[in-house]
Amino acid sequence: MTIYVDVNAKHDGNGSKQLPFRRINEAAKVALPGDEIVVAPGVYREYVNPVNPGTEEKRIVYRSEKPLGAIITGAEKVGSWEKHEGDVWKTRVKNSIFGGYNPYTTLVYGDWYFATPNKHTGCVWLNDEALYEAQSVDECIEAKVYECSWVPEKSTRKWYAEQDKENNETVFYANFGGADPNKENVEITVRRECFMPEKEGVGFITVSGFNINKAATTWAPPAAYQDGMISPHWSKGWIIEDCEIWGSKCAGICVGRYFDPENSNYYTTEHLKSPTQMERDSVCRGQYYGWLKEKIGGHIIRRNNIHHCEQGGIIGRMGGVFSIIEDNHIHHINNMMELGGAEIAGIKMHAAIDVVMRRNHIHHCTMGIWCDWEAQGTRITQNLLHDNERPSFAEQLKGGMTCQDIFVEVSHGPTLIDNNILLSDVSLRIATQGVAMVHNLCAGSFTMVGEGTTWRYTPYHMPHRTEVMGFMTILHGDDRIYNNIFIQKWPSDDLVLLNDSEPDKKYTENRKVGTYCFDEYPTYDEWLPQFDLDDPYPNMMKHDQFHFAHLPVWIDGNAYFEGAKGWAKEKNSFTDGSGKVYVDVVEKDGGYYLDTNIYDVLKDFKVDMIDTEVLGKAFEPQQKYENADGTPITFNVDYLGEHRGADVIPGPFATKEDVKKQVF
Repeated sequence: MTIYVDVNAKHDGNGSKQLPFRRINEAAKVALPGDEIVVAPGVYREYVNPVNPGTEEKRIVYRSEKPLGAIITGAEKVGSWEKHEGDVWKTRVKNSIFGGYNPYTTLVYGDWYFATPNKHTGCVWLNDEALYEAQSVDECIEAKVYECSWVPEKSTRKWYAEQDKENNETVFYANFGGADPNKENVEITVRRECFMPEKEGVGFITVSGFNINKAATTWAPPAAYQDGMISPHWSKGWIIEDCEIWGSKCAGICVGRYFDPENSNYYTTEHLKSPTQMERDSVCRGQYYGWLKEKIGGHIIRRNNIHHCEQGGIIGRMGGVFSIIEDNHIHHINNMMELGGAEIAGIKMHAAIDVVMRRNHIHHCTMGIWCDWEAQGTRITQNLLHDNERPSFAEQLKGGMTCQDIFVEVSHGPTLIDNNILLSDVSLRIATQGVAMVHNLCAGSFTMVGEGTTWRYTPYHMPHRTEVMGFMTILHGDDRIYNNIFIQKWPSDDLVLLNDSEPDKKYTENRKVGTYCFDEYPTYDEWLPQFDLDDPYPNMMKHDQFHFAHLPVWIDGNAYFEGAKGWAKEKNSFTDGSGKVYVDVVEKDGGYYLDTNIYDVLKDFKVDMIDTEVLGKAFEPQQKYENADGTPITFNVDYLGEHRGADVIPGPFATKEDVKKQVF
């Protein structure tokens, strides 16, 4: 059955074409498996709470009749502004508009939030642009540039809210930078979510073609309730496609975990157990809450434009397993730099088990892709990442994170990163093990090699399942780096910052490009004899030190330019020190292209074809670098999907001519 919705209908209807519902949520209450909800263009100021799940054979489909014509927003217009002082205006809003959740009394805060907790989940908007939150009316009047902002020219427009408890009102003060708010479109964020089932297990829903914006979402840490402007909420089989998703205070899309009141921001509220321990609890308790391949995940998130969210574009812990994230444009995430903590990225996923992230364009984010814990069977392929680095004019936020294209943290692999273009000043932050880098173009460094993990032991799983197989500390190594191109595009000087936790010490990250940072790691042939494999009676105490030492690495077939430096033990590599090589991404006629002469200089250097058998198995889970269905991979398809033949060259392109083609 087709159910019709039109906010501009003359009066409430019954969902027929002649008498459509005026609100999407009315359709969401009655939709059954196989139904399609067709939503006419217009602005829908409501929270959509789907009640019934679809099935794998009969999905429930929500479709905007006109692509991006139906707008679901968590904001409400606010008028009746009066001049207060200077460029600052004032208005009052009755708190009854917020229901049981007031975004202007709710702070952004929780486990793994590191910045000062002085920002609220609400926001004031001027013509679809967010104003910065001030801590007083005087700050609004003063209108100083916020030194951490990536867009400082817009940071002088500020808002402040306080409570009038006697009248049960929220009082807003705002500096609109000279604009008259009574003549412009001014809104405040009111609702916590835009499209998310209140209950768990409402699966097999498609959301297609909507503009979803401006929700007062909460901080989404890995051991807490997680919400986003749109979220499947611990279910299976959603498709979110062809949407524009923007303006979330925290997460745009959330594929997060179950709600567990006994393990929700436990560290923040109780302080007695470390947040890392609560994450381990979260994984183990997940089985009780139905964390199985048959029940959770398997979502598809595709062809969306996700931007201007302040925690992340796509966020989730455990609920996104076995999913595909493809062909999305994710950009300008955390650019206001009001929020800081360990959950900020274009895509930030814990336990991205058998998740494929492909053909996404991610740029101008604090971090591009962050796979934290259990990046087992994760494949990051054919993505374009660039400008995921703090601008030189912006100060580092105290409690904020450093930047990179990809971060893989405290996982045991196998994590496969292949055929990507990585042009920021850090290509990969690798506080982990079990990573394979194959046929990438890297203009930035590897950082945190052998560092950043301390005592954190994390789980690994039965191959292609969620059931826990074991726990182990991170030994580092067990990495494969084949057929990549490395170029020192950015200055090679170390990044040096103040250490927030130890003010007397400095925090340092290398910016020197190349695989030289693995020089201290053994080859497999050096590592294996330590264990006396021919001895039928092994000496456990003798081998104990080797069981906790670095694992071997495999590095070959890479090309190095502009001072990028290779691994000391690499046998087949190419190095050019001419000082004439360049690479950049340029936008032209709505498309993105590479401007580079790398392949002119590389000339006839050839490498071997890489496949699953060459890469072997990740050490702890004993799982191959293979497809999610267990079939092997031969890397004979390049960044563009072109065939890579017998003459194999390093980097993400099958031939030198392909580098001239559009890359997004």
